[in-house]
Amino acid sequence: MSIDHDQNFKELISTFFLEFLELFLPEIARTIDPDSISFLQQEYFADLIEGEEKVIDLLVEVKRSGQDTTFLIHIEAQATSRSNFNRRMFHYFD
Repeated sequence: MSIDHDQNFKELISTFFLEFLELFLPEIARTIDPDSISFLQQEYFADLIEGEEKVIDLLVEVKRSGQDTTFLIHIEAQATSRSNFNRRMFHYFD
């Protein structure tokens, strides 16, 4: 039986989105209106450099300091530790 770790992480982050931000980005979490959190449907986009079609993991719209903001969260579950693995960052667009 195979476990879909990416899907499990997506569900956890969707369920506990604000708590997730409070843990990793507390300054940003304090500026979000909890009643405004809205998860958008997954979207496909073309990677123009590699020519692949990709799916956005989580796309979230919120009100941050009264302004519409979108978070794109990319999930990369790894089974083993790699010392040369680049640190992933959250990106949000005002």
